Amino acid sequence: MSFRDDSEDGRGDIRKPFLHTGSWYRMSSRQSSMMGSSQAIRDNSISVVACVLIVALGPIQFGFTSGYSSPTQASIMADLGLTVSEFSLFGSLSNVGAMVGAIASGQIAEYIGRKGSLMIAAIPNIIGWLAISFAKDTSFLYMGRLLEGFGVGIISYTVPVYIAEIAPQNLRGALGSVNQLSVTIGIMLAYLLGLFVEWRILAVLGILPCTILIPGLFFIPESPRWLAKMGMTEDFESSLQVLRGFDTDISVEVHEIKRAVASTSRRTTIRFAELKRKRYWFPLMVGIGLLILQQLSGINGVLFYSSNIFATAGVKNSNVATVGVGAIQVIATGITTWLVDRTGRRLLLIVSTSGMTISLLIVAVSFFVKGFVPEDSSLYSILGILSVVGVVAMVVTFSLGMGPIPWVIMSEILPVNIKGLAGSVATLANWLISFLVTMTANLLLDWSTGGTFIIYSVVSAFAVVFVSMWVPETKGRTLEEIQSSFR
Repeated sequence: MSFRDDSEDGRGDIRKPFLHTGSWYRMSSRQSSMMGSSQAIRDNSISVVACVLIVALGPIQFGFTSGYSSPTQASIMADLGLTVSEFSLFGSLSNVGAMVGAIASGQIAEYIGRKGSLMIAAIPNIIGWLAISFAKDTSFLYMGRLLEGFGVGIISYTVPVYIAEIAPQNLRGALGSVNQLSVTIGIMLAYLLGLFVEWRILAVLGILPCTILIPGLFFIPESPRWLAKMGMTEDFESSLQVLRGFDTDISVEVHEIKRAVASTSRRTTIRFAELKRKRYWFPLMVGIGLLILQQLSGINGVLFYSSNIFATAGVKNSNVATVGVGAIQVIATGITTWLVDRTGRRLLLIVSTSGMTISLLIVAVSFFVKGFVPEDSSLYSILGILSVVGVVAMVVTFSLGMGPIPWVIMSEILPVNIKGLAGSVATLANWLISFLVTMTANLLLDWSTGGTFIIYSVVSAFAVVFVSMWVPETKGRTLEEIQSSFR
């Protein structure tokens, strides 16, 4: 079956994009003569960077959700009379919602397109923040957190996939890393604004990214690879032309995408037994493995409860210290965005996981030794400073690789005919582990701060081995080349 056959058999009419790719930039000559401004519209093509900046509002929402619980813990517990366990449940419920969103994300993104799925994700996020802002008891608080999580679950899969599918190969790593950079910006904004506004107002501010994202989606093209897969040939070529510029020759890239789609369109579903083939199980194992290890390293436990960790370490103004960590995380992730297409994915991951292992070990030892030192001694203060340095170093090294790159690699290596299902499974695994980590982090820290960081350190050490043995380098290769290499 050829690419043309797919579009002629009616698939294109059955599966139109939820948000159309934008006929305003693909006007016919007859329409152009009726509208004097149409030529100006065609000459000023929408760049890939502009598209990425718009969809990056989704990860900013993701980060704001993640960072919200840290500066608000004391005030929410006091105002609503919550226990530590009840607030831990509140903090982790976003992960439960995200698991539901992750299950649906792949199929939603495959059926109605990447833009349509982001629209669907934005609405429950807005409702969720409003529910939290008006909460008088745990029912509205928990419901709002679940709704936020559902939207975040869809966003966490759809945004990296959309960026990978629209980006040219020489910029795919950098643009893909913008996803995690935006998450860190969202976290930092939650930390920073949490210093100045009370928790209900902070929740209202949480609706802003998605309220801007919704209209922005109407001004960017749909993923050309998704359009090609759906057999929408005309829309596919128009979308790609807009992304690359109207003066760019896209014939080679069009041919590669058509050939890749034609090779997988003969049978769009696979039997379970076929997952035993390396072309399927290997990329699925790498994608799921990286996203699980990303969470088992304890990063969400550290970020969600960073204020409490700093207070335990003896920092007087722990909320201000938390804002500093958020700012450092943004800077480190920004450096990764610049490096990832220069040094490659594997090297950054190895450096990142090695640095995390050492940093977490320093924190663990500091807290263990503090238990045997008098609180009024100078050594006690030094150990407190050392533990803070270790936490900051852990966040920095995480941001240099293990934060952004697993999502980039997941979006690059999954074969196109299982991307929806496999992407949902990988995202679900990430959020399931994130739920377990955030649910247990407060309890583990109450049990033993040093012991908690030892556990996270062991996981990071295993991640070094995992990356060294199994993660392939994807720098400088097209998506079609990467996926065909597993055959």
